[in-house]
Amino acid sequence: MSKRAVLEVIALGAEDAVAAQAGGADRLELVTDMAADGLTPSARTLASIRAAVDIPLRVMLRPADGFAAGDTGRLVDMAREMRGAGADEFVLGFLDADGGVDLAAVERVVAELDGCRWTFHRAIDRAADRDALRKQLDGLPGLDTYLTAGSAAGVDEGLPTLTAEAARTGEPGYEQRILVGGGLRLDHVPTLLNAGIDAFHIGGAARPQGWQGPVSADAVARWRDVLDAR
Repeated sequence: MSKRAVLEVIALGAEDAVAAQAGGADRLELVTDMAADGLTPSARTLASIRAAVDIPLRVMLRPADGFAAGDTGRLVDMAREMRGAGADEFVLGFLDADGGVDLAAVERVVAELDGCRWTFHRAIDRAADRDALRKQLDGLPGLDTYLTAGSAAGVDEGLPTLTAEAARTGEPGYEQRILVGGGLRLDHVPTLLNAGIDAFHIGGAARPQGWQGPVSADAVARWRDVLDAR
């Protein structure tokens, strides 16, 4: 029997989290301010979601729109606050002005996480050299996932990159799980599953009313059914 695919859903609050879990989500990504593509939520929001559901959740560490780290001291403080509020899994990713990974910023934050598991998010899709980024991050404690569409333009454009990277699983820099998100649709799923990809991330697809409306348990369940039907 094949292993169940992972379905991660973006949650902005406890109502979203409860609906996502009811629909069959395996994990949540906690953010605020989707107008800025997702920033770090408040400790109060984290606490309310943690009290409402019992599935794993990953907390975004991102202080502002864009992929620059900004003040790394502030980032470290955010990580410390989230850990103090009960977070034990995270999402982060920082680039420098040339599109390379900001390794100094990533390493400082990861040191604060002290072994917690984390995802390098879609900053990889804006990187000047994806392969170089992966190899520079290889071996950092806790890194187990890349959230990627394969392209800054989304999964439609990124499918060839995603399938090529999936074929390299196990090579140095490619041991981490590929979590596909960013313009992901249900019709992409068969191609991705056939490539060996087993983790999927949805935000707007879980919200029939758009970002102003809540997560729909029924919408999440449709994704769960497709992933489980393979």
